[in-house]
Formats: sequence, structure tokens, C-alpha cells
Amino acid sequence: MRTSEKPAVNAAAGLSGPASRKLPVPPRERKPALAALAVLLILGGALATTLLVLNSGNRVSAIRVTQQIGAGQKFPPEALEEVKIADTGVDFVSWSQRQQVVNSFAAVTILPGTLLTNQMGVRASTELGEGKATVGLALKPGQMPAGIQQGDRVQVIYVPSRSSQGQTRVLASSALVFAAGDKSRSGNSGQITVVVDSAGAPEIAAFASSGEIAVAELPGAR
Repeated sequence: MRTSEKPAVNAAAGLSGPASRKLPVPPRERKPALAALAVLLILGGALATTLLVLNSGNRVSAIRVTQQIGAGQKFPPEALEEVKIADTGVDFVSWSQRQQVVNSFAAVTILPGTLLTNQMGVRASTELGEGKATVGLALKPGQMPAGIQQGDRVQVIYVPSRSSQGQTRVLASSALVFAAGDKSRSGNSGQITVVVDSAGAPEIAAFASSGEIAVAELPGAR
């Protein structure tokens, strides 16, 4: 009687089969050039950040206007203040030039809070030049709107009294308010000074003295 025997498994052959063989791993190469480039990039980024921080700290002294100044009006010293701003390259007027500023005139109407630039000032005023005159007006309630201030534009209007025979008419179509005072202690009048043509100044002054003058604000003419 024959006994069937299974052939023995060659353990050594199984371990040396193709499935168990691994590809050789090449030795890791060092790349000093890439490492140096990475270091340079890191240092460059740090340097750029440092420069940005330093530049953001560069501040200059500029002039800011604190009250409204009408076109053609002289810059009053009390309307200027020093502010520190970042140096952005804009042509702002330096605080060291404030003396030249107070000796010049506004080329346009300048509102409070405006940083002054060289284009906003001129050496000579077209409003206060030859052929112009300033006239003071003492006005009662109802003869001027509330909130009139220096630099505004107004119409100067003749408003005849009941005893007068004249008709209401405009004496100055666009007069610059050169100065605006507070109301008197009694609260019954307001004092403003306007710039008008010198030819019409005597008539305006005469009507103002008799209380026959009113002013109307022109917001769109600033």
C-alpha cells in the first residue's frame, strides 16, 4: 500500500521569490543649493517686513485747516494746526512753512479737517484785490439764515421798509463772507463782513445802516 506524500515546501525558495524582492533604495542626495536658496528667501522676507515697518514709522509734520476758509480769503493763523502723517509722497504743505501760508490766500474754499496742499494757496487774492471792498452788515433775526460762517457765499438783497418806495432787488449776487461774528448779547442782531464790488459798497452800506438789507446763503457757490 502506497502512501502519497505532499512535496515539502521550500521555505527558502518562497522567501526568495519575485514578490518578496525589494528594489534597491538609492542613497539620499543632499542639495546644498536648494537649502541656501530657502535661507535667502527667508532672510529676504524678513528684510522686506522690516523695511515696511520702518517706512510706516516715517511721519512728517503737515498743516491741517481747522475752520472754513473761503476762496480768496487769507489764511488766519488760528485756523492752522500741526498734524503728524505718514510720508506717502503727497505734496502736503509742511508745518515749517506755516508763515508763508498765513501770508497767502485760499485758491478754493477749504473745509475744516482738510490737509493743506500747495495747490490750495495763492500769493494774491482775486477777492480782495483792486475794485473790491469789505462792508460790515448788522442784521436782525429774519435778515440772515442761521449758520452763516466765514467763507460762505451770499446774496446781498435790498429789502425796503414799509415807508420806502423802492422794490426788492439784489445788490450783490455772490458776495464772500469775509468774517462772521457771534450774535450780540441781546440776541437781536448778527454781524458779518462781506466782500463786494467797491462801486456798490456805498449803496449797500447805506441800506445796511437803515436796516433794509438781508442776505441769502448760496451753498452751491462755495
